[in-house]
Amino acid sequence: QVQLVESGGGLVQAGGSLRLSCAASGVISTYHMSWYRQVPEKARELVARISSGGTTNYADSVKGRFTISRNNAENTMYLQMNSLKPEDTAVYYCRAERSWNNYWGQGTQVTVSS
Repeated sequence: QVQLVESGGGLVQAGGSLRLSCAASGVISTYHMSWYRQVPEKARELVARISSGGTTNYADSVKGRFTISRNNAENTMYLQMNSLKPEDTAVYYCRAERSWNNYWGQGTQVTVSS
């Protein structure tokens, strides 16, 4: 069992930056880690993913602005978000997946004002 806790969300003006963290209670080195986001009445969408080997993928909407990274020694994943836009406003969730194991955090709110 892996418990995930997100932090770092908040209110920021458009053009600003935030850094989200996802702290895991267990070892995550063999897990693929992802950030998702969700706004009310819409499906949760993938923002960025980093494989256990370090390969990264991004949604087209955040490419060039967001950077996903992980520190396996500290069992933590990060999402550096730059040049934030109002449309980035959402609850951001981290996810750890490995074979049939799938864990989610409780989410952290990011609000970008125009």
